[in-house]
Amino acid sequence: MTNSFQGFPKDFLRFYAELIANNNRDWFAQNKQRYKDVVVYPMCDFIEAMAPRLEAIAPMFIADPRPNGGSMFRIYRDVRFSRDPKPYKEHAACQFRHQAGRDAHAPGYYVHLALDGVRFGGGIYLPPAPVLNKIRHAIDGKSADWNAIKDDPGFKATFIDGIRGDGLKRAPKGFPIDHPEIEDLRRKTLFVMKPLANIEKITTPEFVDEVDEAFQKATPFMRFLTNAVELPF
Repeated sequence: MTNSFQGFPKDFLRFYAELIANNNRDWFAQNKQRYKDVVVYPMCDFIEAMAPRLEAIAPMFIADPRPNGGSMFRIYRDVRFSRDPKPYKEHAACQFRHQAGRDAHAPGYYVHLALDGVRFGGGIYLPPAPVLNKIRHAIDGKSADWNAIKDDPGFKATFIDGIRGDGLKRAPKGFPIDHPEIEDLRRKTLFVMKPLANIEKITTPEFVDEVDEAFQKATPFMRFLTNAVELPF
């Protein structure tokens, strides 16, 4: 690893193109060192480069550049309960989660790198019911603040799809179906993502700036979620 992020190597994209065509253990065993060289170590450099920027944006969130146990997700898929037998994820990703969270279900900023799209932003993924209930009550009780975040021009321009996340078909318990925020109250996951227009941008040092800017725009949303689950921002 180096001390500065110069962009992901071009072989990063070739590696994932070949993995998609050869998602099996024999191929990966033959390319494991390549995976470390073109995916793991550059991702560690990227996370390290993001650390001071994240500190300035949201000091309670952690950018951990360790290759194992840090902010980077493992490439290995859990196939125990999946109909898809492919052993490896066909994308790279990292999450900068709140220091109080030990898993992906805590609030976090997120970066996803795949051949079919690069995106970054933040949110909270399938939080436990008591945590999700706190978020719903915060949206209900502070709807003016919630809508101010959603209606901010910079936020809307950055996250063109708005706040997303799978939701219930009905209103959650305790909320009327005609609630003005029912669309967001139904959500079981809440996130915002900015798509990268040109995937080749990840091979340049400026990719850090792109992610930094999106994280800044996501921060009011992230602050709302974090405060809603009674954690310091």
